[in-house]
Amino acid sequence: MSAFLSGGCQCGAVRYRIRGVPANPHLCHCRMCQKASGNYFLPLGWVARADFALTRGEPSWFHSSAMVRRGFCSACGTPLFFEPLGADGLNVVLGGLDEPERAKPALQSGQNSRLSFFHALADLPEEAEAVSADWLAAVAQKTFQHPDHDTAEWPPKDD
Repeated sequence: MSAFLSGGCQCGAVRYRIRGVPANPHLCHCRMCQKASGNYFLPLGWVARADFALTRGEPSWFHSSAMVRRGFCSACGTPLFFEPLGADGLNVVLGGLDEPERAKPALQSGQNSRLSFFHALADLPEEAEAVSADWLAAVAQKTFQHPDHDTAEWPPKDD
């Protein structure tokens, strides 16, 4: 297993590399993280500045409070980072990792804003794979999403 993890946004304009696995992998349920991600929670993990490097592009930043700024891709809108100002590192959004399975959440925070139905999500019925198989196959025929690995250039040149 690699000592490094890479990640980035959906379109590939912003890419990064980290040494090791993010520390304190967690699900944040606070209302600010819900709004920033457009989701019920935001999975985050801490990376020391010395273990982090941008490898393509630059994120745009939004100061969501006097203490925090959030990095995102200005081209596709993907949330990427949560950075406490003046800190010696930042949190990466775990879903943006190329191998998100390597950063299993170990705790939850912001519980006061956790949605009341969150605990029951795993009990929802699952759509049969056959129902979405044709749709997913059609989408995969021509996708503009960056693959889950580093590339020399992106987007690829059309043939």
